[in-house]
Amino acid sequence: MTLTQPPVPEAAVDPGGSAPRQRRPAEPRRTPLRARLTGGLFLAPSVVLVVLLLVVPFAFTIYRSFFNDNGFTRSWVGLENYRAMFADPAFGQSVLNTFMWVVGTLLLPVAIGLAIAVGTWKLRLGGLARFAIVLPYAISGSATAVVWTFMLTTDGGLDTLLRQVGLDPLVSQWLLQWPLNTVMMIIATTWQATGACVILFLVGLQSIPPNTLEAAQIDGASGWRLFWSVTFPQLRPMTVVVVGISIVGSLKVFDQVLLLTNGGPGTASETLALTMYRETFTLSRYGAGAAVAVFLTVVVVVASWAYLRRQLRPTE
Repeated sequence: MTLTQPPVPEAAVDPGGSAPRQRRPAEPRRTPLRARLTGGLFLAPSVVLVVLLLVVPFAFTIYRSFFNDNGFTRSWVGLENYRAMFADPAFGQSVLNTFMWVVGTLLLPVAIGLAIAVGTWKLRLGGLARFAIVLPYAISGSATAVVWTFMLTTDGGLDTLLRQVGLDPLVSQWLLQWPLNTVMMIIATTWQATGACVILFLVGLQSIPPNTLEAAQIDGASGWRLFWSVTFPQLRPMTVVVVGISIVGSLKVFDQVLLLTNGGPGTASETLALTMYRETFTLSRYGAGAAVAVFLTVVVVVASWAYLRRQLRPTE
């Protein structure tokens, strides 16, 4: 039997007896100028639209926030709108309500959507159950607010139901006292928004390789242990998307609050978006409304950036 020697690497060939020569690392190939220009041309329409529809209006909003503007006269006041905004107790209440919306959205629609998606994933009638949960998502936020106004108004559907089953002590003015009205609005939004979370989590579940679950089950994992150690880690990319969308949506919530309580009683249930609307369109204080809009935009951008930066950090 003849043994063949493996080929000697080029770097090891040393005809003169000196140290082996090291091969130079290949230099990275530069993208041709023509290819870069072509890519820039394809991106140009999108960049122009973003600049015209987002960057320019935001820059004008920042500019307008430095003026005392009532729509007829405009005078430079510098940072006075921001000082007045932070000194206003109603603004502090608005920030608190917005924070409650963020927490409530993460605890209810996201958590419930994940539980329903995982619990009905492989059930025989799971599709029917998911359809019932997803159906309210097809209703607009305004229509959802109208339905829940009928349910939560004084002597409305919920109060009538409680009286019929003998729970009269639980009858309450659901939309007329804080923080109960904010909690009930979060529940109303959960009824609609859970469907979107279910759909997204189902997409994530279907992307999990079946062999990983089968291997874990062979090793004895089941139930909660299977979900927490195998299923949930592989849902991380989709969880990042769902939580990110939920955070941004809760920071900008507007239509449900406007239609259910109009920020009342007084301004007790206002969110930042509704405060911006009130200052701008109800009180015609465009400079003050612009200051709230700038603050809200900064909060949304910083919260999104901080969350995504933390979640998308490469693991070592």
